Amino acid sequence: MVFLNAFIAAHVVGAVTGSFGVLLATRVVGAVANAGFLAVGLATAAGLAGPHAKGRAASALLGGVTLACVAGVPAGAVLGNLWGWRSAFWAVAAVSVPAAFAILRCVPPTAPGAPAPDAWRELRALRRPRLAVTLALAALVNGATFCTFTYLAPLVTDVSGYGRTWVPALLAVFGLGSFAGVTIAGRLSDTRPMRVLVPGGLALLVGWLLFAATAAIAPVAFLLVLVQGTLSFAVGATLITQVLYRAADAPSLGGSFVTAALNVGAAVGPLLGGAAIGAGLGYRSPLWVSALLVALALTVALALTVALALTVGLVPALRRGARADTPGQPIPS
Repeated sequence: MVFLNAFIAAHVVGAVTGSFGVLLATRVVGAVANAGFLAVGLATAAGLAGPHAKGRAASALLGGVTLACVAGVPAGAVLGNLWGWRSAFWAVAAVSVPAAFAILRCVPPTAPGAPAPDAWRELRALRRPRLAVTLALAALVNGATFCTFTYLAPLVTDVSGYGRTWVPALLAVFGLGSFAGVTIAGRLSDTRPMRVLVPGGLALLVGWLLFAATAAIAPVAFLLVLVQGTLSFAVGATLITQVLYRAADAPSLGGSFVTAALNVGAAVGPLLGGAAIGAGLGYRSPLWVSALLVALALTVALALTVALALTVGLVPALRRGARADTPGQPIPS
């Protein structure tokens, strides 16, 4: 409730201020509140859903994020064009008020059976390599997603040849793909996550490379906006679920871990894309950066898989050797 009320207040102040400094401050407060709300929301949803349905719970929550891409972002663009940017701020505040009442009515004060929070104990979960690597993968995939999504408008207008009036529609198409991806993750991430992560990750890399090569062909760009939205959020939402499972002993901070990773990606990805554009590589360059980030994620995942395989194979061999290394018994080759 604190995060949501701060989010509402930030948009009301932003809508009425005449100071750029105050407006900038409201964007920072709104971003912190948004991230905090999502962190608590993920932890709450996972706790309410039970130990074997974290993926479905996370996907239901992330469905709201993707619906924002479908409706909120294009609607904000339309409102800004019709009545100025302040109208979009008022709209965000207005649609957030019913959410506050819904939380008060529907969300219990604590998750059923949840242990008392212990921040230091939960932070120790970050020392586990598999959890840390999964967080890194989530950051890389999200960075790739928002590296291109941030510059989608100039990409489709300057490279693909669409008029500016097409931008809200293409943002909505990306959002529809994102919603489809989250839905796929919700169905598979609890029981068969690797069926999403392995083929989905490879397809995501191929998609970014293909998009970069064919961005000037308008119909292909339209299709790939949909496809990449679907793949990005299917893989991303499945990684979020994996974090929640691997941080099961951090029920209060697990949502914070993954939200922090996502926001690192959402900051670094556009920064790298902007650097590529600023270096004179054109509005197509964020697509190549997105492909590079996904390739890096796949490389890290492969390295982890090989390391785990070697560890699993090495430990039994050492144990067999220790048992055999006794007087009168040969050491196995």
